[in-house]
Amino acid sequence: MDISIVIPLLNEVESLPELTEWIRTVMQKHQFSYEIILIDDGSYDGSWEKIEELKAYHSSIKGIKFRRNYGKSAALNVGFAAANGDVVITMDADLQDSPDEIPELYRRIMEEKLDLISGWKKKRFDPLSKTIPTKFFNAATRNMSGINNLHDFNCGLKAYRKDVVKNIEVYGEMHRYIPVLAKWAGFTKIEEQVVEHRARKYGVTKFGFSRFINGFLDLLSIFFVGKFGKRPMHFFGTMGVISFLMGSFLATWIIAEKLYHIAVGTRYPREITSQPLFYIALVAVIVGSQLFLTGFVAELVSRNSSNRDHYQIEKEV
Repeated sequence: MDISIVIPLLNEVESLPELTEWIRTVMQKHQFSYEIILIDDGSYDGSWEKIEELKAYHSSIKGIKFRRNYGKSAALNVGFAAANGDVVITMDADLQDSPDEIPELYRRIMEEKLDLISGWKKKRFDPLSKTIPTKFFNAATRNMSGINNLHDFNCGLKAYRKDVVKNIEVYGEMHRYIPVLAKWAGFTKIEEQVVEHRARKYGVTKFGFSRFINGFLDLLSIFFVGKFGKRPMHFFGTMGVISFLMGSFLATWIIAEKLYHIAVGTRYPREITSQPLFYIALVAVIVGSQLFLTGFVAELVSRNSSNRDHYQIEKEV
């Protein structure tokens, strides 16, 4: 199969007939073998009934229905597992992504041997309340991930080589950072393509303000797990040793200073326990010890994890 088109959706009953017909027209025009995987993420507006109706007329349509709303990341993860195409395309169901972009995305993945192409909606129809935070998160993601050639990490329209979607796990709000997940998994041939962004025709957006907080927390999670997931002692141990040595140095300084005053027979200004520096040193030693022990415990957990030795292998002979 040439292309699998994965479409997560929540309450998009009005757009589904137009979207699937548009995709079918594009696929037939370019003679692609394809499948459309529609993941209903807990809709209550009749979207699933519409999917069943469309399936009766188009054998290329597949439907997956969640019992409740799990989120876009869960929908994409399930869609990726079900995809059979050599190239997997993701897009939103609200008609803001154009299926006319699919042939060029497919061509570039196949001819340029790319792992992932992320769409860039250079001209957007979103309000400032969405575009300004998006610019901030994209800049932060570029700096933290080292993927400097992408302007829009969260664009729903993306194309993947099949191996990519079969070797990454999308959860939480991680759908915003799939290029980062792909890079951490060893898929580094990541490029960008300017795509059309259309004004929403039906319904309203399904994402609220909480997406900004969740997105930032997931960005930190990706950075930490990707860098230290298999060697947690390198993070906690380093921080612990630094804190412990700093506290030990301060404590030694305080004790040495008092011993000096005793040796020369001068009066020590005040008791050690009356100095703020003493408590700073004490806290630093305790925190350092706790961080080191945390790293030790995390290392034990990591070594006994079932996927401790699970690494991405590109080829075998």
